[in-house]
Amino acid sequence: MTALPHSLDQFDDITASGATKPSSYDTAWSIRATDVQHTFENGFRALEPTDLWIEPGTFCTLLGPSGSGKTTLLRIFAGLLQPTAGIVEIGGRDVTHAPVQDREIGFVFQHYALFPHLTVAENIAYPLRIRKVNKRERARRVEETLELVDLAGYGDRRPDQLSGGQQQRVAIGRALIYSPKVLLLDEPLGALDRKLRQQLGADLRRIQQELGTTAVYVTHDQEEAFLLSDQVVVMDHGSVKQIGEPRSVYAHPCDLFVANFLGDTNALSCTVTSVTDGRADVRIAESDLSCIHTDGFATGDSAVCTIRPEDLTLSAGDPPGGASVLGTVVVEDKIFMGSRTRVLCDFNGTRLVADLARDDRDPDVGERVQASWSPEVAVLVKTGSSSVSAE
Repeated sequence: MTALPHSLDQFDDITASGATKPSSYDTAWSIRATDVQHTFENGFRALEPTDLWIEPGTFCTLLGPSGSGKTTLLRIFAGLLQPTAGIVEIGGRDVTHAPVQDREIGFVFQHYALFPHLTVAENIAYPLRIRKVNKRERARRVEETLELVDLAGYGDRRPDQLSGGQQQRVAIGRALIYSPKVLLLDEPLGALDRKLRQQLGADLRRIQQELGTTAVYVTHDQEEAFLLSDQVVVMDHGSVKQIGEPRSVYAHPCDLFVANFLGDTNALSCTVTSVTDGRADVRIAESDLSCIHTDGFATGDSAVCTIRPEDLTLSAGDPPGGASVLGTVVVEDKIFMGSRTRVLCDFNGTRLVADLARDDRDPDVGERVQASWSPEVAVLVKTGSSSVSAE
């Protein structure tokens, strides 16, 4: 569960940050972590040595399962947690040991942290009020912010008169009203249903782009990460596993953990038979196939060939020309899923999944078909990796 501020004084620090702007100040600030790590007092190492660069105006998502270190890293950026070692820079300025209020950040919590006795307008205006912005200017900026977060006309309501999605919009508006150069968000959509998460996520992305704010967003939901992000940082067990644009990280996972965490994948054990210029030939069972690969493979290595379900082709006749042909598979089941049909197949005791477009012919259960893929969509990975891959 996301930790909330320990006191209203700490919350004041977060919402009323007023750092002196560095000389490189523009419309947004960069974030840099250099060898940042954290070990708790009980000896648990929550964050391994981490290097990360987030460009100004970027929407960056820290993505990983529970215990991956993503929230620890976010809280270090915010100043809510001191790193055991390493350097944190925001806007080109070393803020490793700077208090929260000196970082010019906005922070949005998972569970809103609204003041129940204040109206929507008063909640949003709170950071300006404690900064002693005059009443007329506060009112003007509150109206602008209400428009920005699609809550115009809701200023006089109290939080308990709003839906969960509306309450989260208030929290986002409160974090944005003083135009922070960095916006940090700790799973802010986690308590909402899927449709509302998608809608509010799209609105959040729109707001971030309109303002040009640098955003760092924590989630365990890869769909949210793909929807929102310019940059995805995949984490596991306190380590950064891979960094890149969403499409690139999805299509070219660096190892089996990333491949599995970012969506369904078919994983087939194989032996590397040759390696040439980013392409590898592999043997799977009795079949010789081609796939792409990252550095670090040599002839004779054991590896895993990964293919996304939407990239696996099932053919009643001859497979498409130029395809890597795995061989004959037996259809065990098929599931209609609206825009696609999921077909479950058996290949020599290994379960394979193919997602067929609605226009494709569905093979019958029990039918024997040929499974194949384009060499450009199959990726050779190791079963695990401690290295960081950056696209």
